[in-house]
Amino acid sequence: MELTLLGTGAPLGLPRPACSCAACARALGPEARAATSLLVDGALLLDLTPGAAFAAARAGQSLAGVRQVLLTHPHDGPPVEVPAGLPQPGRVPDGRELALLTGHRVRALAMDAPGTGYAVTGPDGMRLLYLPPGAAPAGLVGPAEPYDMVVADVVGRPDALAKLRAVGALGPTTDVVAAHLDHDVPPGAELARRLAAAGARAVPDGAVLPVGAYEDVPDVPRRTLVLGGARSGKSVEAERRLEAFPDVLYVATGGTRGGDTEWAARVAAHRERRPGSWRTAETCDLVPLLKEDGPPLLIDCLSLWLTDAMDGVNAWDDAEWAAGGERTLRARVEELAAAVRETRRTVVAVSNEVGSGIVPATASGRRYRDELGRLNAAFAAECEHVLLVVAGQALALRG
Repeated sequence: MELTLLGTGAPLGLPRPACSCAACARALGPEARAATSLLVDGALLLDLTPGAAFAAARAGQSLAGVRQVLLTHPHDGPPVEVPAGLPQPGRVPDGRELALLTGHRVRALAMDAPGTGYAVTGPDGMRLLYLPPGAAPAGLVGPAEPYDMVVADVVGRPDALAKLRAVGALGPTTDVVAAHLDHDVPPGAELARRLAAAGARAVPDGAVLPVGAYEDVPDVPRRTLVLGGARSGKSVEAERRLEAFPDVLYVATGGTRGGDTEWAARVAAHRERRPGSWRTAETCDLVPLLKEDGPPLLIDCLSLWLTDAMDGVNAWDDAEWAAGGERTLRARVEELAAAVRETRRTVVAVSNEVGSGIVPATASGRRYRDELGRLNAAFAAECEHVLLVVAGQALALRG
């Protein structure tokens, strides 16, 4: 089965008409995208968009062989005139299957938002899943056979991938192609970076992809360290990297700090933006979690873990620090780094980058700054990806 992406953009296209945002200003040339429309084996057209015939011609295809046009968007009809020779667009009711004379079978999936998703099985047995913008499958039950290719709104609904992964419908060899791309993320390297973290990729309009060939499927990094200063956006970046995965365990190392209303408000804000399927563990005992098998871990943050560890050895007392506290702390850091090196879990950890600020006025402050620098370096050495977040922008230091 062969898929031609006549468009890969949001319903209004990219750049959006009359939009002056930075993302739209950069969406030029190969980064410009028409509204998403898919041509399957020249016989099945999923979504009819303006200029579909010209888009097919540019991709070296023709719409003359199209036998069925199906809509996914919630509207009842296409916003454009149907080109001469094309059959009238239709929609398969949720849960029903349509068999084409070409040997393709199309099953309609219910969505959790307006619109229709389609699972297409080709004559060769290859399986494609196409989801409408802003929607994820509803009522999935596992275990399910992995699709060979998924085309979905990865940026707008990363949780759709999490739902598919939870039931086995998205496996390590599934080719995930991002569609319905809008101006939420700057095009180019930043878009590619965000998609790769979810195991997905973007292709230009007109790309012709064989379904079932997964050589270009990006490898999801297993260990990532996200560094940044206060309010830099490091926690948001870390959470974003795991939005496409189910059952994430969020490890909060800060504790509850009973009576501190400002801290409680911070914790509540973090919880509200996490997916509902995530669980939370409030602990600084990280090594056992890293040694266990299980779902991905999001550790927020290492700087608070270090505070707890330094409290444990009374590192703030010079005499106790010199009498063995320093050696004990370094051993704990080495133990943590070794656990990161050996873990089989996907791990994203957050830490503060404090070495570029003002030199602390106290000896204990300088000691903490130095030890945090050493901890960050030891943890980063065991990670495939290391990011520095500045003003909400993630800079790749490794990976």
